[in-house]
Amino acid sequence: MTNYPTSDHCDGKRFFNPSGANGVGLAGVPKYLRTPKARWPDHVPLLQQLPPARAGDQTTITMIGHSTLLWQTPVGNIITDPVFAERVGPFELIGPRRVRSPGVRRADLPPIDLILLSHNHYDHCDVASLRTIIARDHPLCITTLGNADLLRKLGAANAIELDWWQQSDAWRVPVTLIPAQHFSGRGLLDRNHSLWGGFVVELPGCRALFAGDSGYGAHFAEIGTRLGPFDLACIPIGAYDPRWFMRDIHTDPEEAVQAHLDLRSRLSVAMHWGTFQLTAEAINDPVERLARARVALGVADEAFRVLDCGQSIVLP
Repeated sequence: MTNYPTSDHCDGKRFFNPSGANGVGLAGVPKYLRTPKARWPDHVPLLQQLPPARAGDQTTITMIGHSTLLWQTPVGNIITDPVFAERVGPFELIGPRRVRSPGVRRADLPPIDLILLSHNHYDHCDVASLRTIIARDHPLCITTLGNADLLRKLGAANAIELDWWQQSDAWRVPVTLIPAQHFSGRGLLDRNHSLWGGFVVELPGCRALFAGDSGYGAHFAEIGTRLGPFDLACIPIGAYDPRWFMRDIHTDPEEAVQAHLDLRSRLSVAMHWGTFQLTAEAINDPVERLARARVALGVADEAFRVLDCGQSIVLP
């Protein structure tokens, strides 16, 4: 086991959430597995798209699915948590099956210059997709403490790992790792051996945030105070029921809108919903609740957007 500097979120061996919101752990899994779950469709039809051509100094954001987004920016192409697998689990043999195809086929991606990997859960860290993109494009990879070795084993010649609030100047613009409230692990014996987080990228004329996977907490307001306001924030809205099991690790739609306000985001994009059935809520429940939450908290529809897989927006 690797030794890390002790901090408010690491005891030297394992990481934890300083808020104390560290989930119910494995003890709650049997009860969770008995929880009734809404029935999702086997497949949601969609038309896969080619990535749009980027124009001038604009940045284009394309939803590929779940937490995988393509950012086509004036300084290069970024992909977040690239997952193109049909199942999110060991060897793609077990685990939730994809119900929405990737909005852009992996083979149709433009050359990727930077991979941002928020943590090592299967629905965010797809080794086959990472290996393919790394072999084709040789991008810089920026990730959290404890995950650079995984990326190097997949062929990454340049993999950088960061701690919370640490900034890297290894790419064309600064990239900062920000806190999230979550956990990590790909098996029974490696829980919290690596860190989790999100990223802030200082694009030309656009401060962009990818929140990673997170429950709601005071860290959103702290990020907004220290690094905001933001021109773009990609915020998770799904995989939240039942709350007694998911509250610490996944925001629900109401919390996502509050996070949008805490971050002082000009435009937020919803992610982490409607692709893999990870939890008990119905497939469209996150979007419906997000609409009500926007009204309740006085946020305009165009300020917190929901993109279907393959849909793109151009940042002004």
